[in-house]
Amino acid sequence: MNSKITRALQVFVKTVEAGNMSRAAEQLNMTASAVSQQITKLEQDIALGLFNRNTRKLTLTEAGEIYYASAVQLLATAELAQQQLEQLQHTPSGRLKIVAPIGFGGGLLSQPIKQLTERFPKVELQLTLTDEPFDIIAAGVDLAICIGPLHDSTLIARHLADWQLIPCVSSAHPLAEVAPTQPDALTGHTHIGHINSKRFAHTLTHEQNAAAYALDEPRLLVNNMQAVIQLTLDGIGYGMLPEPEVRHLLAAGRLKRLCPQWHLPHYSVYAVTPHRDAVAAKTRAAIDSLRSWFEQVSADPHLCVGD
Repeated sequence: MNSKITRALQVFVKTVEAGNMSRAAEQLNMTASAVSQQITKLEQDIALGLFNRNTRKLTLTEAGEIYYASAVQLLATAELAQQQLEQLQHTPSGRLKIVAPIGFGGGLLSQPIKQLTERFPKVELQLTLTDEPFDIIAAGVDLAICIGPLHDSTLIARHLADWQLIPCVSSAHPLAEVAPTQPDALTGHTHIGHINSKRFAHTLTHEQNAAAYALDEPRLLVNNMQAVIQLTLDGIGYGMLPEPEVRHLLAAGRLKRLCPQWHLPHYSVYAVTPHRDAVAAKTRAAIDSLRSWFEQVSADPHLCVGD
């Protein structure tokens, strides 16, 4: 399909789904006037109006409803054809939209991204880091790195790694001097947690005798894991931190691990993609790079991935 026609149809569909041109423009990284021009050109081409316009919202005309249904089908067909062509070519190419937790921006993704850019010069990467919930389908994401467990049956999740959250404190915090071996020593100190940590158990288990200890609920909740790490470094309290993301801080002596014989359950990392018949070569290449690197991180506890 002609790329100009495809783009015009994408603008039209996004405008219908967004409900107005301004919101569609924001989601498409376009100006509202550019969106309006695309819609006007489509209406001129078919000699019919697509929208009933008022000051608050756009609604579809009868012609618009017919055109919208056809546009959705055409775009889906064009996307499938492109994916199949990429599979035949075996050459990853095009824009690859990746979403990952903010903590992964601290170095965990540098090696796989470097590998992708060096091996596949036709791939353009768009990386979004967020700890907020997001809709993979609506955002047009090719690949999301997510922390499990996952329950959305409309998505495909591929397991990448199992890692640990470990109790850590700043080397300048009083707990670092005490170096407690038993978790009851943490009582009375501020527990810093991620706002999504309620998905995970706050019970430490002894690696030898399987004794269990339930930690106090976090007194300070933050919606950003990098902020949790920074607040821990600043001596506010202790945090349950992702081991790969703080490995370099432990090695440098800026953080100290507490109760080293106690641990939390592992958390799982997944590569998540939309449910499609065909996975584009660029997405497969990214998943392969991520899995290879994460396996190295898991296998070598001395491999530091942060700054």
